[in-house]
Amino acid sequence: MISKINLVTIWTDNIEPMKNFYNDVMGFEIINDLGEYVEFKNEGVRFALCERKVMVNFSDEYKIRANGQRFELAFPCESVEDVDHSYMILLDKGAVGVKSPQNMPWNQRTALFKDPDGNIHELFVDLE
Repeated sequence: MISKINLVTIWTDNIEPMKNFYNDVMGFEIINDLGEYVEFKNEGVRFALCERKVMVNFSDEYKIRANGQRFELAFPCESVEDVDHSYMILLDKGAVGVKSPQNMPWNQRTALFKDPDGNIHELFVDLE
């Protein structure tokens, strides 16, 4: 069995707002923009957005919409202060806050925010 992830793609019906969010708000550089598919520069796993309608031609399964939170992207920070500061920067750039920074029982400081499709993501740092 293959146990390696090479690419994470977020399926969307709103490519432009999502592209602008991950480029302008999150700071991911666009390395490939085909209109309905956008790939960003990312260390390690490749990261992309794709219009859902592109894949419907390959399988009707892509017509099925996810209901509720199905995944989370977690963005590591350098320090507690970095979590707090990064969260404020994201809010200033237009991200929607879900939960302000706080220390969690699993020994991390986290903050939660949403992308334009409503996917909830996390900033975090491990606490000493």
